[in-house]
This record gives sequence, C-alpha cells and structure tokens, in this order.
Amino acid sequence: MGFAGNVEPCFIQPTVVALNDSYLNQTRASSNMANQYSAGVMADLDFFIGDDALLRSRASNTYTLSHPINHGQVEDWDAMERYWQHCIFAYLRCDPEDHYFLLTESPLTAPENREYMGEIMFETFNVPGLYIGVNSVLALAAGCSTSKCDLTGVVVDVGEGATRVVPVAEGYVIGSCIKSIPIAGKDVTLFIQELMRERGEKMPPEDSFEAARKVKEMYCYTSSDIVKEFTKHDKEPAKYIKQWRGIRLKTGAPYTCDVGYERFLGPEVLFSPEIYTSDYITPLPALVDKCIQSAPIDTRRALYKVKYALAQIAKSWFFALYNSFGISSTLCLLFQLFQNIVLSGGSTMFKDFHRRLQRDVKKIVDARVQAATALHGGDIKAKPVEVNVVSHPIQRFAVWFGGSVLASTPEFFAACHTKAEYEEHGASICRVNPVFKGMF
Repeated sequence: MGFAGNVEPCFIQPTVVALNDSYLNQTRASSNMANQYSAGVMADLDFFIGDDALLRSRASNTYTLSHPINHGQVEDWDAMERYWQHCIFAYLRCDPEDHYFLLTESPLTAPENREYMGEIMFETFNVPGLYIGVNSVLALAAGCSTSKCDLTGVVVDVGEGATRVVPVAEGYVIGSCIKSIPIAGKDVTLFIQELMRERGEKMPPEDSFEAARKVKEMYCYTSSDIVKEFTKHDKEPAKYIKQWRGIRLKTGAPYTCDVGYERFLGPEVLFSPEIYTSDYITPLPALVDKCIQSAPIDTRRALYKVKYALAQIAKSWFFALYNSFGISSTLCLLFQLFQNIVLSGGSTMFKDFHRRLQRDVKKIVDARVQAATALHGGDIKAKPVEVNVVSHPIQRFAVWFGGSVLASTPEFFAACHTKAEYEEHGASICRVNPVFKGMF
C-alpha cells in the first residue's frame, strides 16, 4: 500500500487478519441486544492485520487468523473489508473520501468480484473514484513510460499463493492463453520447512513456518545444476552451510538452525515440482512456452523477441517454407523469437532466477526448432533463437510500481469509475476496464 508517484510502497503487509475470538463468541452467544451490540463493536475494533496479526496469533490463543485471499482470489469479503479499513486508517492515515483509489486483481477474476470491490469502496469508504487494474498489465507498465509503450509481453508472476504466466497484447490480457499452477512462494516455504524438519533441526513448532520464510528470503538461490550443488555442499560444508538464529516468541529463548541443501532445493520446486508434489509436474519454463504457443497467431509475433534485420531474414525464410511445403502450422511452430518475458513477484527475486528461466526456455525453443529442421531433412537451417527474460530491481514491487506510475498521470482520473457513476448505474460499472486502450 502507498501513494501514487512513489517508487516503492509505504507499507508491505501479508494479507491476513487476526480476530479476537472472545468478542466474536460473545456476539454469537449473547441474547441481550445491548451486550450483543457492545461485543460486536469491540470485535470490529479488536483486530489486527499483516505481521501484527501473525504475532498476535502466535503469542495468544484468543486470536484466530483469517486469510481473505486464496490463490489470488478473495474468498472472505468481511475479512477483506477489515483489512482495507486498517490499511486506510491505521497505516496510510488518510481520509478515503479525499483520494481516488487503485486496486489490483488477478487475471480471470470473476466480474462479480469486481462488483463486490466497488460496493465496498463506494459504500463503506465513500471514495470519490476507483480503478481496478489487472496486476499483470501493471507489471508490464512498470517497465515502460506512458509516452512510449504498447504494453505487449509475457508476465511471469510468482507470488505467495499462485504462479501465473499471462500474455498481454497492447494492454489487453489474452485470457484464453493464461497458464497457471498452484505452486508458488508459500509452497517453497513449506518445502523448506519440511526439509528442515526431516533433517531434525530444532525449531519451535509455532515458529517453524516463519523461520522457513526468513530462510527462503535470506539464503535461497537458484542453481543451474542440482548435482553440482550437492557436490559443492558435501565437499565444503563450512563454506555453504549457513545458520539461522531465531528467538522463541513465547519464552524469548534463542535457537539456531543449520541451512544446507534447502538453500537451492527450495527454489527448485518451481523448476522441478515433482520433488515437492506429484499433483502438478509441469515446470515453470514449460508453462511459459505453452503460454506463448497458445497465443493467437496475430499476437504471437509481438510477444517474441525480434531485431529488425533478423525479422526480415525470418520473414523471407518462413514465406519460402510456406510456399514450398504449404504447411502454415510449421510457420507457427518455428517462429520462436521471444520479446519480453517480464518477471514479477517476490518469489522471482532468488539469485540467478532469470538466468535459469531463460536457459530452460531457450532449451525448449531450440529443441523445437531443431525438430522442425530435421522434419525437412536439414535443407532449411534456422537461425539461432534469442530468448530474453527481463529482470529488474523493482520486480518484487512491479505491480505496485506500475500502479503508482499509472495513478500519477492526469489520464488516470478520467479513466476511474466515480461515485456519481456508481450511484447512477450501480456496481456493474466496475466490470469495464478501459484505461490502457485509451492511454497507450
């Protein structure tokens, strides 16, 4: 959360709410209207969000955690309203009636969810204007200026709850080509927690998940070869094994844990998911390739990396191939020149993540080109294919920064849904998202 025009968000909090059980139980049990109202008011006041909520739940048994968002979709709107309330009044400390708001949503979110967001913001907080942006489009907007950008590329968004590969053409999400897997940052944390438990590290049960999350953020990196990493760790354990030092929340006693193989095995979950689960075995590079392969032919060319001279060579080569063999599908299969594969989300911040993804995607593309060349007896040799995975310093906050850039432009206010429009037409106005086509 933060204000438009800033480079980084003012506050970063997990989307979790801690509610006091005692007041909630009083509300349910009390038959006296006065007592019920009093308990209800206290329940509305006595709640915490983010890191404070996690601390309260671990330190006391009277608070229950609620995660309003699951796999990128809002499932508990009451908890989400409490979360927004705390964000606005306790953190940003602003009057919502004086500010236009920009909220983000995941691709393929149901239109009804957009209406619920509009109702809460307009009815509860009485905001003068609201814009709901797709996070993948905003991640693309983070890497370009408003004056020169067609917002075309493929966004690899690896967040806490889900991993999505989203193709965007001229600011519009190609919904039919979105690929996703329910393996993301939280699964990396759980896998690290599982590895440390199996090795017998003495972590307090109530702190083990948080300790695994800290280990992931501080020590993990992406390896190019797992076998080599195992060999390095075995030969020089003192050089590669790190130590995590924590403090038990309830007793205040310090404890230490060794961090070994999980340093590189944690991020490997995204590239070799079979080591974590048998339910989803599609690695992230294959998901990226499938996403681009399923894009419509008239947008696929714009989604790929191509320099002008190489484009002219490729164009003449493909037309010669098409005229000789009459196979239009071969043209679609061979044209693999990736433009911008943009990384977004905190779980893409592992060291060398973009190099590993670029290498693995290039292997898939090169294998396809070689297979197509062999199909025609080697008479036609393809040029080397360039694969470009864009990594930048703000990719952790790419969605937020894109929203900050967008909301700081004069055109933003004209694109927002206003309170007057909401009162005239209802929540259905939130289904429309015209800003990028109008601006870029």
